[in-house]
Amino acid sequence: MKAMVTGASSGIGRDIALELAKEGFDLVLVGRNREALEDVKNTIDGKVKVKIVVVDLSNLQKVKELYVLTKSDDIDILVNNAGFGVFGEFVDIDLNTEISMLDVNIRALDMLTKFYLKDMIKKDKGIILNVSSSAAFMAGPMLSSYYATKSYVYRLSLAINEELRRRKSKVQVSVLCPGPVDTNFNNVAGVSFRVKALSSSYVAKYTVKKMFKGKTVIIPGFKMKFVKFIVRFLPDKFVCHINYNIQKKKEG
Repeated sequence: MKAMVTGASSGIGRDIALELAKEGFDLVLVGRNREALEDVKNTIDGKVKVKIVVVDLSNLQKVKELYVLTKSDDIDILVNNAGFGVFGEFVDIDLNTEISMLDVNIRALDMLTKFYLKDMIKKDKGIILNVSSSAAFMAGPMLSSYYATKSYVYRLSLAINEELRRRKSKVQVSVLCPGPVDTNFNNVAGVSFRVKALSSSYVAKYTVKKMFKGKTVIIPGFKMKFVKFIVRFLPDKFVCHINYNIQKKKEG
């Protein structure tokens, strides 16, 4: 059994990789930081086989090369975790940085999902876990493009899962939608959370457990389950107003 995890150098990706190693899965760890990936490998300490692939997923040609490089590994579980956010008003965010985020959060995830899904459908088994966010359930001023990318991941995953169900396929697509998690996301996006964040180790354990139980939408923590429930009954404009005030407090 083999699993591939993108964005495996830290945070949720790292901890999901460690959980899968405990379950006996050989690993393909994908990220930009070789030293950090080596640290994950050393933490696993020979319990399973670990392959490291250093790649920048904002380079879409490299995404294709990643698939070619790992196709023969016969991936049983794909965890699309790589992604980042950019904080600020939409008009002020650097365009190149934003495009890079769109390429990683949407286009690379879309491509990898399609590549490995085709292989999984042929053998009629496999799991794809796409990491979205509670941001998927609403619009997010001050993190507008990031929220939009996570909505894409969420909706895409639900749609693919329905297509697989109608095929009567045994392949599964799950989507993880956590709220604030204590990871390096804050530093990259340039924000600080004002509410208590879940630990990435807790989120990883919860996610792997639910994934193996066949859960489609995985939401760790009661608070985020409640948020998903309540926003369905609130006007979008009101949610945007509230979200702007919350996000603005993260500044600085």
